[in-house]
Amino acid sequence: MVKQTIEIFARVKPTKKPTSEYFADCDEQGGSLLFLVPRDAADGFINNKRENYKFRFQKVFDQTASQEEVFENIAKPVADNVLAGYNGTIFAYGQTGSGKTFTITGGAEHYNDRGIIPRTLSYLYRYFSMNNTMIYTTHISYLEIYNESGYDLLNPQHEASRLEDLPRVTIMEDPDQNIHLKNLSLLQSANEEEALNLLFLGDTNRMIAETPMNQASTRSHCIFTIHLCSKELGSARVRCSKLHLVDLAGSERVGKTGVGGQILTEAKYINLSLHYLEQVIIALSEKDRSHIPYRNSMMTSVLRDSLGGNCMTTMIATVSVEKKNIGESLSTCRFAQRVALIKNEALLNEELDPALLIVHLKKENQSLKEQLALMTGEQRSDKLTQEEIQQLEGLVNVYLEDPDCEVTLDLGPDMRKIQFCFSLLKARVREKPCAGSSIPLTGMLDGKDRRSHEDVQKLEEMLAHRDNEISILVNMLKREKKKLQDVTSQMTKPQNKNESPTTLEAAESAKYDSSNGDIHAQHLMTGKRVPELSAGQQEVFEVFLRDHKEHLSIEDKRAVLQQRFVEAKALGEQVNQIRTRVNYLKGELKNRRKQMAVQGLTGNQTESELDPFEEKILTQIEEEKKNYKITSGCLKDLKTEIEHLQLLLEKSKVKIQSDFENWWTQEGARLQGHSGENTGNNRRGISPLSHMLTRKNNLKDDESDLHEGRQGEIRDKRSLPSCDFSSTPFLLTGDKKTDADIEAFIRARHNLLNSTGETKH
Repeated sequence: MVKQTIEIFARVKPTKKPTSEYFADCDEQGGSLLFLVPRDAADGFINNKRENYKFRFQKVFDQTASQEEVFENIAKPVADNVLAGYNGTIFAYGQTGSGKTFTITGGAEHYNDRGIIPRTLSYLYRYFSMNNTMIYTTHISYLEIYNESGYDLLNPQHEASRLEDLPRVTIMEDPDQNIHLKNLSLLQSANEEEALNLLFLGDTNRMIAETPMNQASTRSHCIFTIHLCSKELGSARVRCSKLHLVDLAGSERVGKTGVGGQILTEAKYINLSLHYLEQVIIALSEKDRSHIPYRNSMMTSVLRDSLGGNCMTTMIATVSVEKKNIGESLSTCRFAQRVALIKNEALLNEELDPALLIVHLKKENQSLKEQLALMTGEQRSDKLTQEEIQQLEGLVNVYLEDPDCEVTLDLGPDMRKIQFCFSLLKARVREKPCAGSSIPLTGMLDGKDRRSHEDVQKLEEMLAHRDNEISILVNMLKREKKKLQDVTSQMTKPQNKNESPTTLEAAESAKYDSSNGDIHAQHLMTGKRVPELSAGQQEVFEVFLRDHKEHLSIEDKRAVLQQRFVEAKALGEQVNQIRTRVNYLKGELKNRRKQMAVQGLTGNQTESELDPFEEKILTQIEEEKKNYKITSGCLKDLKTEIEHLQLLLEKSKVKIQSDFENWWTQEGARLQGHSGENTGNNRRGISPLSHMLTRKNNLKDDESDLHEGRQGEIRDKRSLPSCDFSSTPFLLTGDKKTDADIEAFIRARHNLLNSTGETKH
């Protein structure tokens, strides 16, 4: 890999008259251009504009420099790198009429006026004829980019057809981000004469027009590419490189030249593509730039490798030092200084020739076969004989029928026999086992047993989880029974005489209202985490949430938050109303001013008179603006308070969920032993969790029916009829102790309800 910056050179176009607007330093080690821009007296006495502009280049070619000198210093080193296997690019940049095409292609009047392209072709083919140790193959392509559309200049239909009828060259990109050009001809040239004929054909097909700046101005960008492949005699390594010789169309200021029509359209496309080229140059010169806009134009896409890629690139800045062109020349030199900041990483394009590699491998394979036959004393073919196949089948049968697990199948160092035995064993395994077959299928049986064992483990884990849930539900049921017994003992004591049935009715209603509120709060506080709980855990969570210390605090915060939402909505409506009134007043003021303007034109009113109606509207607008600021400030403060309340409420939700998970885990661990003792009883018949959930649903249905009956009793002032507990069927868990607790809980509840009904008479 060779890392180097883009080399920049400057060439000054000869002028008809001597000029003192510039000074050129043509030193061999590094040249410079100095432009003198005198201050204009019309700009005033105080004028701080710069007068001197100095730019440094690798070398500067003054007006007297010849084409041969330009080739020796610029193109020849690049051509040598291409012969060594590196990609190369030479492109000329400058305003229209500054000598770009003359430098790249050359003039047609004298032989010494040949440009870089024909001189490079001559140099390459002369080098090919002198080097007899290498084989060279060259292919040539010639691309024209006209109005951001690509055309093949070497297309034989180019002369006989209109430009719009020719197939356009399109850009295609492979997964490795390599650019490929579709519909672009790649023609082989065996000698210098064929290559020059292709160059002449492409130059004939180029778009040329007469402009105020140049009588034969090229109106398109052209890229002449030489594809070179080289390899040594008898070697499998091939070096493939390419050389781009780019002639860019000249930029021009449309306002200065005054062109129009088709030439104006062409100038727009030229300036746009050069602008995209400058964007790419600026992006590449910035170190922290992550995206390079290569795809903005076709020219930058084709030259992707030349600009910051795998290529050794050289730029020629052509300048015109006439006084009227100093501004464009300064712009060209600034562009060259930015180009000099770009670093390319050129790689040696060397790879193995696939055809030669295949031939080499075949020879090596044949040589190894001969060596093997010499060592073993027998000649081997690629296929086994029929006798060898029968012998191997017998060895495989003996190996499979032998009950000894340590027996081996000895085939010798012959890969043909080993592969045949593997294929034979695979066919035996895939066959369906017959009734009298003695082939063991231990591996297959082991796989089934392994899967069955894993299923059993999963079921056992699921059963243990359900047992833990049942144990926790039973404990919760015991606690509820204890609370109910405490309430029953208090109700059996003499009640206060001042207590009325209305108080009992309110307490009963509050009980059911709080239950509904707990269910609503559960869905609100747990958010997305409630659906992850099982049915048993959800029922336990309802009770846990009702008894949690943060429950009342959360309800208060929810109430305050709802109130703040109502206030915010009201303030928002006020703000919208104020905005509507202001817009209405502005419309009235506009209409009033129109009326006053009409009256002033007709002479009915002088300009010095003040309109009291207009002053009134302005005063109202100012008042509405003050109200808008005050209301908006209140709304902003209220929004901050709402966000704070939402944050506190969210923290409380997370805390309750975390407390419930910790409590659930502790209860499960504590009751692990108890659930293990009852495993034998719980695995009979229906699942104990199904019993428990069914029982829980029955209890809820009984409570709902009893609540409806209680409401009817309050309305009708009648006694509650007693319920015979022994005649009511209930589904039990199968555990004697648990069933006794459940029956005691139901009995105590009915006694409590009966005693309450009697006190209301």
